[in-house]
Amino acid sequence: MNFDLDFLPKRTQKPRTEGLTMMMDKGLSAKEAENFIDSSGEYTDLVKFGFGTAIIAKELKKKIKIYQEGNLRPYFGGTLFELFYIRGRFDDYRRLVNKYKLDLVEISDGSMAMDHHDKLKAIEIMAKDVTVISEVGSKVKGVEIPPDTWVEMMKSEIEAGSWKVIAEARESGTIGIYNEDGSANKELICDIINHISTDKVLWEAPNKSQQVYFIKLLGANVNLGNIATHEIVSLEALRLGLRGDTFFDFLPENLQGFKQ
Repeated sequence: MNFDLDFLPKRTQKPRTEGLTMMMDKGLSAKEAENFIDSSGEYTDLVKFGFGTAIIAKELKKKIKIYQEGNLRPYFGGTLFELFYIRGRFDDYRRLVNKYKLDLVEISDGSMAMDHHDKLKAIEIMAKDVTVISEVGSKVKGVEIPPDTWVEMMKSEIEAGSWKVIAEARESGTIGIYNEDGSANKELICDIINHISTDKVLWEAPNKSQQVYFIKLLGANVNLGNIATHEIVSLEALRLGLRGDTFFDFLPENLQGFKQ
């Protein structure tokens, strides 16, 4: 902190297990990754190489090293896992993770139809060697998963070995736990909160209004993901009540009377 200020919420400290921020790298250069560490590394925990971009990203090994040396945990997006799995190359994917010395993987089935028992088996296998985060929800518009099914999938994936379960929203924030207009699917979110420990859920929240929603709902130390590279510091400001959207959320009652 550059200044001493009262009534700021207490943030968890790195390495943290809750209050996580996941940045989506959609094609940064190695130099840009270094600059990101300088400006935002302190507020970031996980870095996802979005979609299947790891296949075409330049200087991939160098970027992974930059992130790891910056005390971040990089990993390949779940779509890359699906790209390998659908081709019958699950073992090749496991070898790829080992080749790049990653300690974190994402297992998802958002782009392809996958029997859930097969997904649980993949989680169990990979969890023996690395930390697994799994994603629940479809990336395909029009595919709806009933709330009770969401909850059961999350529960079973945690039991299979997932460290965290991601609530799908895509990078657009208009699917899964959100409606087409980007507003929260409150029925689904409430069902998840009522049955799954919130420290086990990483909510994809690419848009500011969605970040605000979850901070107001679950506090400064909610796990949030799919955050754009240039929005990390802005998100941290929201978490701490340093922006108008959350200005009053962490102030004591005797100061609430100053609301406009």
